[in-house]
Amino acid sequence: MPYIPQNDRVDIDNKFTYTSNDIHTAGELNYAITLMINYYMSQKGKSYSTINEIVGVLECAKLELYRRVAAPYEDSKIQQNGDVYIV
Repeated sequence: MPYIPQNDRVDIDNKFTYTSNDIHTAGELNYAITLMINYYMSQKGKSYSTINEIVGVLECAKLELYRRVAAPYEDSKIQQNGDVYIV
């Protein structure tokens, strides 16, 4: 999960800070993520373990984005437009 201690975030924030003018498309976002992955792999070395760590991090980041952002958004749209599932 991305919830590392506040003081550990400073160096990472300084190294990987993008402004709203930097990333405009999904392709550019993918590129930025790929740069971070490449940096991590250059530090850890290319191995099954490192690749497995990266894939796991991407999956957890995806799940956390869904849990914290997408699900509440969908819930608001259910309230706004009505449910389509019988629950």
